[in-house]
Amino acid sequence: MNHRHTFSDTASVGQAHLRIMSTTDLHMQIYPYDYYGDHTTDTVGLARTAAHIVAGREQATNSVLVDNGDFLQGTPMGDFVAADRNNGRTKPHPMITAMNTLRYDVGTVGNHEFNYGLDYLKWVTSGAAFPMISANLIESRGDAPLDDTPVLPPFVILDRDITDGSGAIHRLKIGFLGLLPPQIMTWDRPHLEGKVTTRDIMQTARAYVPHMKKLGADIIVLLCHSGIDSAHEYDGMENAAIPLAQIEGVDALVTGHLHMVFPSPQFDHIDAVDSRRGLINGKPAVMAGTGGSHLGLIDLLIERKDGTWTVIDSRVEARPIYERDETGAAIPLVDSVTEVLDAVEPDHLNTLEFARRAVGQTAGPLHSYFSLISTDRSMELIAEAQRRYVIDALAGTEYAHFPVLAAVSPLKSGGRGGPENYSSVPAGILAMKNVADLYPFPNRICAVRITGEHVLNWLERASTVFNRITPSTRDQMLRSPLAPAYLFDVLFGVTYQIDLSQPARFDSAGNLVDPSAHRIRNLSFNGTPVTDSMEFIVVTSDYRANGGGRFPGADGSTVIFEGHDLSIDILTRHIRTYGVVAEKSPPNWSFAPLGGTPVIFETATAAQQHLHELAHLNVKDVVKSASGFAQIKLVL
Repeated sequence: MNHRHTFSDTASVGQAHLRIMSTTDLHMQIYPYDYYGDHTTDTVGLARTAAHIVAGREQATNSVLVDNGDFLQGTPMGDFVAADRNNGRTKPHPMITAMNTLRYDVGTVGNHEFNYGLDYLKWVTSGAAFPMISANLIESRGDAPLDDTPVLPPFVILDRDITDGSGAIHRLKIGFLGLLPPQIMTWDRPHLEGKVTTRDIMQTARAYVPHMKKLGADIIVLLCHSGIDSAHEYDGMENAAIPLAQIEGVDALVTGHLHMVFPSPQFDHIDAVDSRRGLINGKPAVMAGTGGSHLGLIDLLIERKDGTWTVIDSRVEARPIYERDETGAAIPLVDSVTEVLDAVEPDHLNTLEFARRAVGQTAGPLHSYFSLISTDRSMELIAEAQRRYVIDALAGTEYAHFPVLAAVSPLKSGGRGGPENYSSVPAGILAMKNVADLYPFPNRICAVRITGEHVLNWLERASTVFNRITPSTRDQMLRSPLAPAYLFDVLFGVTYQIDLSQPARFDSAGNLVDPSAHRIRNLSFNGTPVTDSMEFIVVTSDYRANGGGRFPGADGSTVIFEGHDLSIDILTRHIRTYGVVAEKSPPNWSFAPLGGTPVIFETATAAQQHLHELAHLNVKDVVKSASGFAQIKLVL
């Protein structure tokens, strides 16, 4: 593993090897530990990624280490530290402590950095021993991007001595530009509105890249907390890596946000992308998974001629911390770095104590193994808590007589997160870790006032997580790889069917693509068909109510109530007050029959212990795949 990179060995006079190492979407995974299940894990943890960082420095003559954002939220440790800060905490944030220990050179912020508020983020970044940058997060907008007043420094130019192939020392100015999705103003509006704003990613980059060149940057790297998606540029892009790579002067891109890996076959279908060599429009780019699952490596061979440095060759790799054997089990490839573990051990132990506090009991297990094929008891529990909270809040108001529905999506349901990414709470004592397992995001509650037409289209939008199924064709995959499970909102309070023989009305991004398509059948409220003119209150998260996922009727304009409590706190109080009813209600939704068509649904292997819960469905077979998932054959 510690052999020198070929660029370090072959660089000649005036040529140098520059390695850019990157992490992205760490989501508070420092220890290789699953705080929800309360056990160690081999698939995540910056302490493990650190082994690749140490080796990566040894393999390269010159290197830098960067983080691409979404490091602050994602595990009970993130919630514990936020609560500890409210109690007067003064020592630095543990993720910043870990990054300082590993000597990061620069970092940027992603969308989840704002989940605990802007003041909290400013406190966190103040402890960093390296610059934190973001160009399109601004306090006030000027006539052009360079006239904006940024919250953080928009870019940094690192002035470094590098060694070329002959051993000679040269001065190299490495420019880094930070970019984030402008949608944060929607997703975290309660935290950000009136305090900051954002600017379009492409507009910002086009202004800053030539500016950085004028200031002397020899090499420019984009730290874009933005994914690889559409090659078509449009204003307000969320995932803009492909058009960003076309900007003149950009030498390399660190991407993220999607929790995917690049280079990898996952992007084979995109014309502008070379998913084998790690190139986007000919520029080297990397995406290092999530939770520290990979270390991103961009190796540049640069050459100096006539006073100018030019990239003449590149290599890209997303180096994993684990692999799966033939049974799908995760096998670690590296050990944790002790210095990182030691640096944050007090917070790790305090998090365990915090996570193990009892809040109630459940007579039956709660899990998300079947949340995409049947009404899920864990989702139903969340819906009960949120619906009761809003009904109490609206009592005595003009909205008290409206029917109240609750929209809940599966927050941990395999997919890009892998076969371990499921909620699983055994029967017995419920601890904070279990509640956080059921609701891992620091969202707040909102309620929107919408029509029956919106309700129907809300469900049409949710159905895009499924592939279109051709009746009588065997073993088609049920779940679409393009749409994450958190887009699958179940609306509790109505009953309905989903007809997967029909095309989707919306695409995975929420665009209306087929106005004539209708997958939702037999939509009813209290046994009465829902009509377009009916009115409802829908309880949902602040993320969804303010446009997250682009659901019809949820764009911020229909909000009639905003709660100040976190969803996890609402759920905790509900469990303490009302307990957990073991019996599951009859399913409120189902798939429309398709004449006995067999489809394949992937879930965790542990789901096989709960197949009796699917007695109302036609399950024919269950097999374990090399990917680590169990595949259930379901007959529609």
